[in-house]
Amino acid sequence: MPPASLTEAPPGAHVTAITSGSAAERAGIEVGDVIVSIDGRVPSDVLEYRWLVDEADPELEILRGGIHHQITVMKAPGETLGLEVHSAVFDRVMTCDNHCEFCFIHQLPPGTRRSLHLKDDDYRLSFLYGNFTTLTRFTEMDLERVLTEGLSPLHVSLHTTDPLERADMLRNRRGAVSLRWLRLLLDAGIEVHGQIVVCPGVNDGPILHETLTGVLDEFPDLASICVVPLGVSQFNRESRMRPHTAAEAAAVVDTVHVAQQDFLAATGRRVVFAADEYYLLAGTSFPPTETYEGFPMYEDGIGMAASFALEFSGEAEHRRASGGFFASVDGAPAEGYRAPRQSCGDASVPVRLGPSRSAGISIITSTYGAAVLGPILADAGFDDVEILAVRNDYFGGTTAVTGLLTGSDIARTLASRDPRRRYLLPDVCLSGGRFLDDLTPEELPVLVEVIATDGRVLRTILEADREVRR
Repeated sequence: MPPASLTEAPPGAHVTAITSGSAAERAGIEVGDVIVSIDGRVPSDVLEYRWLVDEADPELEILRGGIHHQITVMKAPGETLGLEVHSAVFDRVMTCDNHCEFCFIHQLPPGTRRSLHLKDDDYRLSFLYGNFTTLTRFTEMDLERVLTEGLSPLHVSLHTTDPLERADMLRNRRGAVSLRWLRLLLDAGIEVHGQIVVCPGVNDGPILHETLTGVLDEFPDLASICVVPLGVSQFNRESRMRPHTAAEAAAVVDTVHVAQQDFLAATGRRVVFAADEYYLLAGTSFPPTETYEGFPMYEDGIGMAASFALEFSGEAEHRRASGGFFASVDGAPAEGYRAPRQSCGDASVPVRLGPSRSAGISIITSTYGAAVLGPILADAGFDDVEILAVRNDYFGGTTAVTGLLTGSDIARTLASRDPRRRYLLPDVCLSGGRFLDDLTPEELPVLVEVIATDGRVLRTILEADREVRR
């Protein structure tokens, strides 16, 4: 079992798996060993580790049972070590020292596992996993490393370009000046994607318009910008933080569409995009697929609905989703912070086999997911497929995305359901085979099948089931 946290374990890269027949196995490296140094260098993260072990026949200092060993790993040209390590960061994750009112981590239910509560503001995790950084802890040394090693793309939280407003939103005076690093990154050719979390009554309305105008003036070379709504759970304690009204959501969509035309005229690209949630909140149609310009911020909830519809119709390949705010929790290698979830691939994966299921198919999804799936299935003639919209009572508030569904809420919805039906569960709900509340699919009251969150896979399953039941 991995150590509870990096601070409680010996520093270094902890070996968690070794490939059979690999250079690491031939050298005698074992699971549980700690790589302290490589050729005399102490790697601080997996980025340094990778280029150090790429050298010919690296010499590793290994800590095993409290005793240090020197092991030279003999490799063939181009051969990798063939081992996995516990984490992408071996020193300390650069934690966030902002105190944003809108931070969802501050709105978590009591008793959730510790890894969900760790706030990072680490440019390395921004590069590796697409986590957003505010750059308030960014330094000259960090800039030098990003430029030297070409750590691109990065993901930066903007929220507003007004210095005082930004410092107020981050509750950190360095927020007023930290976007200077963004200009330096862009000038050096680093690809950067931006994010604006819109809080109604705080940075929407005229401030959002000024922010997008400011981005066009100061940072027109940003690769893209996602505009996402504030998430409010039932555990929110910030008086200024409240859900959007439908009218406010519609106003944000209008502001983004106007800004897209400004960017298009000035740069030839739309650059800024509104999250799918805004269109659902506003009750308006999603924009045409081509306006998403290749879905550059798909994993941040931009164009997921349109892309899923294309997948379902067979017109597009699957783009792997992150699945919402905690999409990346506990994926390997990622001890103690957010990293990508594991996918079950392109196939349906039965969790448990049950009795004959001839009573049809039910798709487990969120309330937002149901709003998207309903029209897609109806247009394709799958009116007999049941959509089970699970209300999120675990987080409560405005939480309505599928990636934040928990086992307890799904179990409540499935209680007393017909066990003869097939219940399809999208894998975006799971991390390491567990829901965010640590329950597993095996603990649900009826049998479920975990399937890839992919329109093509869903269509294949529905069509095959229909053929069988004819």
